[in-house]
Amino acid sequence: MLNLRAGGARLCDGLTRREVLRVGGLGVLGSGLNLGHLLAAEPKANPLDPGFGRAKSCIVLFLMGGPPQHSTWDPKPDAPAEVRGDFKPIATKVPGFSISELLPGTAKVADKLCILRAMSTGDNAHSSSGYYMLTGRPHAPMNFENANPGAPNDSPSLGAIFGRVASGRGSMPTSVTLPHRIFNSDGSIWPGQDAGYLGRAADPWLLNAKPTPQGYRVDEISLPAGLDPTRLATRRSLLDGLRQCLDRPGHDTSGDILDRRSRQAFDMLLSSKAREAFRLDAEPESVRKRYGETPFGQGVLMARRLVEAGTRLVQVNWYRAADEPMANPCWDSHTQESARLKNVLAPPTDQAFSALIEDLSGRGLLDETLVVCMAEFGRSPRLDGGGGRNHWGHVFSIALAGGGVRGGQIHGSSDRFAAYPREGKVRPEDLSATIFHCLGYHPDLEYTDPLGRPFPISRGEVIRAIL
Repeated sequence: MLNLRAGGARLCDGLTRREVLRVGGLGVLGSGLNLGHLLAAEPKANPLDPGFGRAKSCIVLFLMGGPPQHSTWDPKPDAPAEVRGDFKPIATKVPGFSISELLPGTAKVADKLCILRAMSTGDNAHSSSGYYMLTGRPHAPMNFENANPGAPNDSPSLGAIFGRVASGRGSMPTSVTLPHRIFNSDGSIWPGQDAGYLGRAADPWLLNAKPTPQGYRVDEISLPAGLDPTRLATRRSLLDGLRQCLDRPGHDTSGDILDRRSRQAFDMLLSSKAREAFRLDAEPESVRKRYGETPFGQGVLMARRLVEAGTRLVQVNWYRAADEPMANPCWDSHTQESARLKNVLAPPTDQAFSALIEDLSGRGLLDETLVVCMAEFGRSPRLDGGGGRNHWGHVFSIALAGGGVRGGQIHGSSDRFAAYPREGKVRPEDLSATIFHCLGYHPDLEYTDPLGRPFPISRGEVIRAIL
């Protein structure tokens, strides 16, 4: 509890600097609730620029580990067995548009999808290739595994940049990541998931969601025991008073701790509507089951609820459980790829992804919600002796839907082994430029870092052929 009788140098109204800092660090606010300045007005759609500003929000589904393009979006039925793998292509709702038989639910919504089959990072390391995909900036050096965050590879993530230039809606945070950060088997956190050189104040909100027998739980939006909304409102009033005091001429910048995002956190915790967005038990049981009662499925459902409530960008990372096998954790299928795909990986992905597309479409939200299903890279062309594939950043596939992107199309192609791009090559910076374009921000829009240095939000080219 805040102690108003502590000793030390007094500020206005008799409060000490230590008390101010303690108020600013109240644990009830969770993580990442610091200063975030808006540097651009809300965009307006340009009817002469296809796709520009069509999306009000974006959901990124990140399949950490690297799905094999051969058994997902880019099957090669005419390739040798060691290339094509054990799974056949199936027809989709769109003539001439085939995907793997592992994705039957997704095949039914192919008319709403755009598959990029010539995505490329040229990087075969999880950490550095992931950094490139998450920031639109190549890692230096490339092919650097177990890389850690920090200069010179400290470009902000897409969510951090978007939070820098966009405003949220209502009391919801602008950008959210869940259910945890992406990390390697040695525990190293990938670079490119935070605000980097923009500082911690600009980090996307990280919500550590946990699957429990009672459902999907997010501790950050639950009030601690003994702290009811009335007491929380009292703390909010105290913070507002302190901010007015510290904003007076002659005082230092200690008041920066009482910033816009802290006030937004209070607004969210005090708003029953905002807290309701995180309650998956408010969804009909049929909807929860439609997405799949898996960590990934429930995370995707959470993303839909968050954008519906006003969050602008939600990234759902593939859930990495504590019991993941060391030889092939998550989508990193170095061994027994066929069994992992069939029994563990593809079914929950197909179920959740197709449910999201159908749900958004049925609610009239798909046109204004850009969905991106991606990973750090794909898998090598040939299965090895252990029945798995290695890392492969030279070419892989990702899927987009809604938000200004035309459905029912395939952009680009790989060679006959899905080893290298044949045409329509797309780099991560082009993907980021397209995402920002659909959200209504020109790639050459600049933001500034804490030192006042200008940076464009993307250095890529918009993929106009898909809009």
